[in-house]
Amino acid sequence: MTARQMPRKNIVIRSVNLEGERLCVDTFQRPDGTYGFDEFRRDPEDNRGWYSVGHYGDQVFESSEAALDKALESVSWLAAALD
Repeated sequence: MTARQMPRKNIVIRSVNLEGERLCVDTFQRPDGTYGFDEFRRDPEDNRGWYSVGHYGDQVFESSEAALDKALESVSWLAAALD
């Protein structure tokens, strides 16, 4: 893959929504091959869309599994949403 073909945005690996779809956690892969996660919120009454509320997105992990493990430790509702 050449530099022109390299993705320039994070690729979402998994997205888990809390019931009601106002909160979600995404695990993602960065263009450099590292992984991360973040918690997002959206409010249907406004049009801003999803925005970060967890501010975990700068943490760096070597695998998607490691990112998910840390997300499970960090986001209180995530484990129940995965069950």
